[in-house]
Amino acid sequence: MRRDGRKADELRPISFQRSFLKYAEGSVLVKFGDTHVICSASIEESVPSFLRGSGQGWVTAEYAMLPRATQTRMARESVGKKPSGRSMEIQRLIGRSLRAAMDMTLLGERTVWIDCDVIQADGGTRTACITGGCVALYDALKTLQGYGVIGALPLTSLVAAVSVGIVGGEILLDLNYEEDSTAEVDLNLVMTDAGNVVEIQGTAEGTPFSRQRLNEMISLAEKGIRKLITLQKQVLEFDKNS
Repeated sequence: MRRDGRKADELRPISFQRSFLKYAEGSVLVKFGDTHVICSASIEESVPSFLRGSGQGWVTAEYAMLPRATQTRMARESVGKKPSGRSMEIQRLIGRSLRAAMDMTLLGERTVWIDCDVIQADGGTRTACITGGCVALYDALKTLQGYGVIGALPLTSLVAAVSVGIVGGEILLDLNYEEDSTAEVDLNLVMTDAGNVVEIQGTAEGTPFSRQRLNEMISLAEKGIRKLITLQKQVLEFDKNS
């Protein structure tokens, strides 16, 4: 048993509150235990310059943490200032992960902005953003479809992410902050609902780990992602052929 009462292979309590924001085309409050993130999806009728005239759309993301999302206040990343290196890395990961689940030709020359704002952080913010961002993206695309702006849904699969790590020599799923901050190995896995890998991020914080341990971590993370995608499908009543 872990300090929060979970088994090694157990996710934190996960929930999705759809239509959390009044004006966004798609939005969700996603909770991974005590990590809470507002994910919103906004449609813009334009694309970056490198896609103009291509007939293809784009999905991109921005990530930020509120000053008191953590135990001590952090300085706000103000408008007009370059985001921190960590924020840049996370928002690029979110964008890559969600683009992997899209057929951009079906979106047309539009951009979907995924804004992920962490209102409370207890580890795993990037995985919560990807998992919740996918729900917000789906709702935004269904809004476009409902208006008759697009035909077939451009989202070809669901995508979710989870963390896994080695803490005290044991492999644990969905690390909270206390576990993440003391982990010997920290790994994040992003996968589609077809079981295809989008991205693996893994680091030995101390002693290097073996290939066997890597395989064990990926297997446990895959088990967690299957559960997350099941929850996504339940909340969305998802049908990729719709």
